[in-house]
Amino acid sequence: MAPDSDVTVGPLDLAARVDEALAVQAVAFGLGADEVAVRRHIVLRHLTHPGARALGATAPDGRLVGFVYGMPNDRAHWWSTVVEPYLRNKGAESWLDDAFVITELHVHPGFQGQGLGRALITTITDSATEPRSILSAIDTESPARALYRSLGYRDLAVQVQFPSAARPYAVMGAPLPLPRGRSTT
Repeated sequence: MAPDSDVTVGPLDLAARVDEALAVQAVAFGLGADEVAVRRHIVLRHLTHPGARALGATAPDGRLVGFVYGMPNDRAHWWSTVVEPYLRNKGAESWLDDAFVITELHVHPGFQGQGLGRALITTITDSATEPRSILSAIDTESPARALYRSLGYRDLAVQVQFPSAARPYAVMGAPLPLPRGRSTT
């Protein structure tokens, strides 16, 4: 299913609209004000990395209803240093090299199920020069994990514990380009 024709997916100046994006993430991911404040600084720092880019899903009234951002992976980044031992234990450490990381992907719950998450992730990875993509998702069966699997992502490591995260995550990877033609989630 194609995204709702009234919502436009395209380039996003995430630094300029970081508060709108984080409001979407807060609703979609259940974040409190303190967590949003911490993530604001993280997002703005990530955007300074070479190759970082973002896309947004914008409603006709101009509201941001979804976003994705990512960047080429760097083993020196915090995320990589946390997941590397888990990947090494599974023989999947090489996924950290030459990969485009989906750092965040969120769609407002009122706009989920319309293909926006699929459009955001496939569009951003289509412009990647790396041969593969990696991401982390809460390690539970969810619509997000089903979407990632439908796009060719597979579990590389599960039960990955990030400091201060209440729930474990899974690290998933997929070759690029991502396949098309699966049902939306």
